[in-house]
Amino acid sequence: MESWQLETCCHREQVTFIATIGAFIFVILALWRTPLLTPFKLITVFLHEASHAIACKLTCGHVDGIKVHADEGGVTHTRGGVYWLILPAGYLGSAFWGMVLIVASTKLLTARVAAACLGGALLIVLFIAKNVRYL
Repeated sequence: MESWQLETCCHREQVTFIATIGAFIFVILALWRTPLLTPFKLITVFLHEASHAIACKLTCGHVDGIKVHADEGGVTHTRGGVYWLILPAGYLGSAFWGMVLIVASTKLLTARVAAACLGGALLIVLFIAKNVRYL
């Protein structure tokens, strides 16, 4: 008969991992409506809109422009392409870019490259993006 006791459930590393994830979730939820996370949200919106643009280009369409607004909204203006592939590409692309960052974090070198890219994107959002108020 199987034992359902939790005494051998988790090793020290697993408990540390679960506690770290729990702490991250708590901090993100606590800071969600603050200006501190705004640059990250704008990068997410940009990656969402860029995914629409990439899908448009891959289906032989033309991208007229991408706009990311300070209220965390955005729009991608396209002509042509296969719309039933372009429309879901925003959400699928956001998931794809998240997966890329997670996979990149598995090795030290790729984690540093991904962190540098993310840091560069944050600097662009903070210093180059127009019409954005953070404080």
